[in-house]
Amino acid sequence: MSKQPAFPGLRDAMKKKRTRRELFLAEMDAVVPWGRLLALIGPHYPKAGVKGGRPPMPLETMLRVYFLQNWYALSDPMAEETLYDSEAMRLFAGIELGDDRIPDETTILNFRHLLERHGLTEAIFADVNAHLVDKGITLRSGTLVDATIIDAPSSTKNKAGARDPEMSSTKKGNDWYFGMKAHIGVDADSGVTHSLETSTAKLHDSQVWDELLHGDETSVWADKGYVSAAREAGFKGQGKVWGVMRKAPKGGILHPLDEQANRIIAKVRAKVEHPFRVLKRQFGHVKTRYRGLAKNRAQLFTLFALGNLFLMRRWLMV
Repeated sequence: MSKQPAFPGLRDAMKKKRTRRELFLAEMDAVVPWGRLLALIGPHYPKAGVKGGRPPMPLETMLRVYFLQNWYALSDPMAEETLYDSEAMRLFAGIELGDDRIPDETTILNFRHLLERHGLTEAIFADVNAHLVDKGITLRSGTLVDATIIDAPSSTKNKAGARDPEMSSTKKGNDWYFGMKAHIGVDADSGVTHSLETSTAKLHDSQVWDELLHGDETSVWADKGYVSAAREAGFKGQGKVWGVMRKAPKGGILHPLDEQANRIIAKVRAKVEHPFRVLKRQFGHVKTRYRGLAKNRAQLFTLFALGNLFLMRRWLMV
């Protein structure tokens, strides 16, 4: 005998256990600075026409759906599908099934394009970091510098019949990768990403340096790929620490004191891996979603902004 379905709200009230998704979304709902982000995007968001017609979706709903996309690595069509499937996601987005419109994939795509067109994802990144500073989280101590490769689809089975021309190949160890790079500057104390730059994969990490420093560093920390005598000489000063790992001379071996220094540097700079872990393991962003650097760059600013909030959520919820 089939059971009579319960009303969604009643069913939710009778649940005995909150899922991991519900707990995650509740935490992020509490730490995202909704007011300042809505104020940032609001001037660019379409308003209801004076002649009537179908009004646009509420801005807060669209921003929440956009964040869900990034947290769960959802395409535009999949984001729409998931809103129908997941009560937790509808609740987070403020959508009541049967009472409210659910944004379709075209509406979701148009919102993302609006953010890209007006450079708003970079502004979201800056605004989130300003919010963290307001909450007492420092972003002005030492800087950890690093880069990661983000794979892009190498298949030519697409409409263009070719790989993305803005991506490139690079060799790391014995393996070849095709895609782009995300270069970041991370605060040595808090672990918050304060600077982000992107490039094609073949650009050497050391070519992106000045863009990742805020200029007030008392220390900088990086791996051997960033070794530069000129940069080291330019950075030196009273109270400053040059924490770039030592590199053995060509054909030679590393001095024992340099080996000891490298062990210390490695412990400090380990924190730079945390934002990458959040992006790739927590948010599932292991491949580029779009063609071209511009769209993927825009998404990375959002992802690192959300990653900063995730890393600082315990502090922010105190």
